[in-house]
Amino acid sequence: YWDWRGVRRPASATTLRAVLTALGADVSSPAATAASLQRRWDDPWRQLLPPCVVTRSGRPTELYVHVDHGAPVRLWIVLEDGGTWERVPQVDRLVEPRWVDGRLVGEATFSLPGDLPLGYHALWAQSLERTEAATLIVTPDVLAPPADRAWGLALQLYSVHSEGSWAQVGDLADLRALASWSGTELGAGFVLVNPLHAAEPTAPMEPSPYLPTSRRFANPLYLRVEDVPELTGADAATRREVDRLRRAADAAAEADTIDRDAAWAAKRSALQLLHRLPRSPERAAQYRAFVEREGAGLVAFGTWCAIVEQHGLDRSAWPTELLDPHGAGVDVFRLLHHEAIDFACWLQLLLDEQLAAVQDAARAAGMPIGVVHDLAVGVHPHGADAWGLGPVLAAGIQVGAPPDHFNQSGQNWSQPPWRPDRLAATGYAAYRDLVRTVLRHAGGLRVDHVIGLFRLWWIPAGRPPSEGVYVRYDHDALVGILALEAHRAGAVLVGEDLGVVEPWARDYLRERGVLGTSVLWFEYADGVPLPPDRWRELCLATVTTHDLPPTAAFLAGEHLDLQERLGLLTRPVAEERAAHATEREAWLAVLRDQGWLEADADVTATVQALHRAIVHSPARLLAMSLADAVGDRRTQNQPGTTDEYPNWRVPLTDASGRRLTTADVMASPSVAALASVMNER
Repeated sequence: YWDWRGVRRPASATTLRAVLTALGADVSSPAATAASLQRRWDDPWRQLLPPCVVTRSGRPTELYVHVDHGAPVRLWIVLEDGGTWERVPQVDRLVEPRWVDGRLVGEATFSLPGDLPLGYHALWAQSLERTEAATLIVTPDVLAPPADRAWGLALQLYSVHSEGSWAQVGDLADLRALASWSGTELGAGFVLVNPLHAAEPTAPMEPSPYLPTSRRFANPLYLRVEDVPELTGADAATRREVDRLRRAADAAAEADTIDRDAAWAAKRSALQLLHRLPRSPERAAQYRAFVEREGAGLVAFGTWCAIVEQHGLDRSAWPTELLDPHGAGVDVFRLLHHEAIDFACWLQLLLDEQLAAVQDAARAAGMPIGVVHDLAVGVHPHGADAWGLGPVLAAGIQVGAPPDHFNQSGQNWSQPPWRPDRLAATGYAAYRDLVRTVLRHAGGLRVDHVIGLFRLWWIPAGRPPSEGVYVRYDHDALVGILALEAHRAGAVLVGEDLGVVEPWARDYLRERGVLGTSVLWFEYADGVPLPPDRWRELCLATVTTHDLPPTAAFLAGEHLDLQERLGLLTRPVAEERAAHATEREAWLAVLRDQGWLEADADVTATVQALHRAIVHSPARLLAMSLADAVGDRRTQNQPGTTDEYPNWRVPLTDASGRRLTTADVMASPSVAALASVMNER
């Protein structure tokens, strides 16, 4: 690959062997490697149909069917709605037959029509005595972009709390209030929130929202207990105990950092009390319908939660019979721990209801988009998805990023990647399920590291991030399914296309209707800042991102102080400071030249001028960081660190370091002033 300096970096033989092994290839010797390559070449000719076919609406697609040479073959389609499509014409094309497994195999070419309805269908083929089926997915050719320009708040939900939040950890009631207020009072069109994916059900809870245990299901930490329907009909003693648990959580919470464990311990106890209460017939029916809709995936997730409560997160400490999610040992475990599994599943019903309430409130406040959720790149290596979806994920591999300007040692996110071959073999079922669930109550979805739908940086276990290799994915399938689910949800898609991204990938995303991301500090052309009026239109533009400090701190170079203290720099700090000063002054010069910034402007005025720059770009969507709006200065996440810095545990504060509530945010003159800038055009 070509690195951030423009240098070509070949992968080592050691890395290639490890990755090919993880993909199921035997490369232990030259002879084994040759046999694996031959098998890879022959496998498509052993089947009538490929396991999965993904097409774009309006575009006829050629399909290759492999049959005994000279044998007749018939194709038909069973549509998602149960109808049948018989018109699948064959194309007159001569392809030389091949000998495979002692039989002469021919290739017949068919043309799938371009006017098939969108959706998930079954493609059938019959030749002589053989009949096979494959998944056929018809996706939108282009996802419609937002009709009108809109701006919104970008926030880390856990960091901003209200008087009703438990242990000062923000929850879905806080998100509902912020969405309603910003839509009604500020004129915001959406609110962009950190990933709300599920975390561990026991302490310690992983602080990073980008290292979830499941991407399909949500984190009950974000539940507002007082909004749970079961509490309404609870007896007085139960209500008193719930109130006591909340007060105890508030007293136990840490003052300077987000204390997820204190909040969840108390909420979990309260929710267990409510779970044990009798349900009305109507409520019981709602729960049964939810479980039926979510199916085996929900039960598997609940089972994993119950196993972790019994045996811990690390699967190496589990009884052997629980390692296989489909084994008899897990069936026995479910019988013995039914209540714990039911509790975990019921929590997901509550989350589904409260997430729906947030989106309803956002739309009622006049937001054209509402909540834009965030989809993390991958999952925790010991999490629910890694256990329940194991065969679809690569073993012995971790995902990350190669070295770049901001992370000069590279990054290892410790997440197991999808196996592209297994995804196709299963009709992308797991991917479809997670995207559909995340989009159910969303007006938009931000896809973190969207280039991961094209290629991922695979790092063999035990190797540094610099010794990885890119593995390619079927981006037509992954982006197409994303577009199909967004189309059905009426949602917009935003891809975080920063870092080392091949230009053609950005072109492809734009062609499919997926918006890109423009961060002011990264917008350069020929070594100089790119004037905002030359930025992309089909993108979400912002001044900063969660991997950078708030803008006030970035202007002061405080991130370099932190990186030097943590030993993250690979060149002398003086060089880094000089480079940062040059970059900052170049951007300030742009602001002054446009008349957006006075020569003697203070920090607040400079932050406003930087946001005025993105407002004057043609970007369809604009995001205003809540941290920037209140004058916060602490970095939310320092890439390349884990416990060296309190990543994802930093509460929202003002410029003086005072912790803020949602009421403080809503009354803040600085928030109102920056919102006025966002409304200027």
